[in-house]
Amino acid sequence: MKTGHYRSQRGATFFGVLSVLIVVGIFLTVGFKLYPAYWDHATINSVVKATTEDNEELARTPAQIRQNINRKFLINQVSLPSQDALKITDQSGMVKFELIYEIRVPMFYNVDAVVKFEEIYEVRKP
Repeated sequence: MKTGHYRSQRGATFFGVLSVLIVVGIFLTVGFKLYPAYWDHATINSVVKATTEDNEELARTPAQIRQNINRKFLINQVSLPSQDALKITDQSGMVKFELIYEIRVPMFYNVDAVVKFEEIYEVRKP
C-alpha cells in the first residue's frame, strides 16, 4: 500500500516554467540583436589587423592605406559608421591605426543598446 507517496512529489509549476521561458527569451532576443554588431566589428578589426601585418601596405601613404582598407570593407560587405571611426596617422616612422566607434542597436520599443569598440594598433614602418 502506498500512502502519502503522491503528496510528496512536486513538479515545476506553470508560472515557474513560464518565468524561466520569458527570461531565456529576453536573453536570446538581446543576443540576436547584438550579434550583427559584434560580427561586423570582428570583420572590420581583422581587416585592420591584417593591414598592420602587411609590410608592403605599410610602406604606402595613409590615404592609400585607407583606400585599400575601404576596398576590403566593400569586399567583406561591412562599413564603418563614420569616416572618423578609423584614423590612420604616420608619425616619425610609426603608423598608428585608431579604430574607435560606437553603434546604437534598437532593442525594445524606445530602449537602445550602445556598443563601443576601441582598437589601437601601432606598427613601425618598414
